Amino acid sequence: MLKKIVLPDLGEGIDSADVSEILIKPGDTVSVDDIILVLESDKASMEIPSENSGIVKEVFVVMGDEVKTGESLLSIEIASDDKDKRDTQTPEETPEETPEETPEETPEESVKPVEVKQETKPSTEKTFASPGVRRLSRELEIDLSSVRATGAKGRITKDDLHGYIKQKMVRGGPVAATSFPKIDFSQWGVVENTPLTKIQKITGERLQQAWQTIPHVTQFDEADISILNSKRKELKKEGLKKNIKVTFLPFIIKAVVKTLKEFPRFNSSLDHLGENLVQKNYFNIGIAVDTPTGLVVPVIKDADNKSVLGLSEELMDISDRARTKKLKPEELKGGSFTISSLGGVGGTNFTPIINPPEVAIMGVSKSSWKPLYDHKNKEIIPTFVMPYSLSYDHRVIDGALGASFTTFFSRSLLDVSTFE
Repeated sequence: MLKKIVLPDLGEGIDSADVSEILIKPGDTVSVDDIILVLESDKASMEIPSENSGIVKEVFVVMGDEVKTGESLLSIEIASDDKDKRDTQTPEETPEETPEETPEETPEESVKPVEVKQETKPSTEKTFASPGVRRLSRELEIDLSSVRATGAKGRITKDDLHGYIKQKMVRGGPVAATSFPKIDFSQWGVVENTPLTKIQKITGERLQQAWQTIPHVTQFDEADISILNSKRKELKKEGLKKNIKVTFLPFIIKAVVKTLKEFPRFNSSLDHLGENLVQKNYFNIGIAVDTPTGLVVPVIKDADNKSVLGLSEELMDISDRARTKKLKPEELKGGSFTISSLGGVGGTNFTPIINPPEVAIMGVSKSSWKPLYDHKNKEIIPTFVMPYSLSYDHRVIDGALGASFTTFFSRSLLDVSTFE
């Protein structure tokens, strides 16, 4: 029985990955869960396991290939005694009937308009547009040869330009890529060129897209975490008995979830047309993790149903596997809100960039002791203070709501019941 292995869904906003390692060749015998390929996407390097036992018949990809969701990677002659197959499917026809086929069709349909638009004309002389449209295209830095004309006799209209921009923004991409002049830096001294990793390059592109297409507003605040610090010290002793490291982050997650329940607009997304707000009734918190190859954001699912110790244990696990490239694709998708913590590194404040399709993100900086004046008792009290920032999509959230969110969050950190 011959079965084709296809690229699974890699997560939100990711429809392709590069082949970085091929661990099998035709004729090799593989077992269930044996690693057959390593792929590198904008989120992480991921090991692709075999779903069946059998013999590799053909490998359809080579090192460096970019493969899309649903694309065939290789074919396996399934062993007749394979009792651990995850699906019972017919040979040869399997890819057409498996759930993996659905994501294959979706990217192709969404890409078709781009392919049509990218059938560039040999020169601008063959592009028909009025002087006003040409002037507008120059102001918007749009290549007219990339725009499909709908006007009479193949002329490009202003509506065509607006449609082009809207389609770009819906896909989360910038209208025009930023370019820099080529400079020979060696004329001023010795230089060294270090290629960016796949994760660094694509993450950079996605951050640029988010910054260009989402109207960011960032609010800065400070929270008294003296009570939190005392509670952490208590749980730290309990965690040591179970080899669990208890940091401030799980407490912050608990307070964020409590605040999201109070202000559900921060736990939403705009739909693909930007016309409707999708309210999420689950609380999946993305945690930005710095790795040797770049930034990845694994997601803690159903954070509202987990204890501080449970969150601590999961944070240790996903952080370790993120740095060793062991995360699974499903662990990188489904987030509803993201936290980026630099508390263990330093700094007083920073502006975190929203992680689409989410509408808000929190940035946590290094805590420190500060002398705060107690007006009631007229005395100065040493207070452990955590600076943090909140970036949000101004299309969805206004400044008053943002301030209300940060105020409630700071108060939640003073309430011991938040961490129960």
